[in-house]
Amino acid sequence: MATDHIRYDLLAQDALRGLVRKVLADTAKSGLPGEHHFSISFKTDAEGVRMSPRLREQFPQEMTVILQYQFWDLKVTDTAFEVGLSFGGVPEKLTIPFAAIKSFFDPSVQFGLQFETIEAEPAASGDVVVAKTAGEAKSALPADADPAAASATEGKPADTGGDKPSGEVVRLDRFRKK
Repeated sequence: MATDHIRYDLLAQDALRGLVRKVLADTAKSGLPGEHHFSISFKTDAEGVRMSPRLREQFPQEMTVILQYQFWDLKVTDTAFEVGLSFGGVPEKLTIPFAAIKSFFDPSVQFGLQFETIEAEPAASGDVVVAKTAGEAKSALPADADPAAASATEGKPADTGGDKPSGEVVRLDRFRKK
C-alpha cells in the first residue's frame, strides 16, 4: 500500500475534534438545546489536562464527564474547554484539551465519535469507518473500534430497544483501489 504523505487519518480526527469544539462553543453561548446532553471521555494523563489532585488520584488514566444539568462556566478555546462540575458534592473546575478526548456522545440523538491516539506512522487499524445510527447521524470511528462503545454512557451500553434499527458500519477501505 502507498504511503499516506497527506495523513488523512490526522486530518479526519482534527476535523471531528473541530465538530466537538463547535458544539461545545455553541453550548457555552446558548446552553443545551432540547434534550441534548454530552458524555465526554478523556485521558486524564494527557498533556494540558487540569484537574484537582483528588480527581487525578481517583481517575489516573481516563474519566467520563456528563454535561447535562449541573455544569457551569463552560468556556471553549481553540485547543481546550474548561467546565465547572460537582463531584461528590465538591465543585471542581476541569480543563480538557480537545486532543485528550477519547469519545464524545450525545445520547439524545444517538450520535457518537470515538478518537484514537495516532502514531507518527499510520497503522493498518487506522482506517476510518463511517457509521450510520438509527437517527441517520453520521460519525467516524476507527476501524478497530467497537461501534457499541461509541454509544456508551459511563461504560454502560445504550439501550437499543427491541424495534430500533442497529447502526450500519461501512469500512472505507472496501472502496479503495488496490
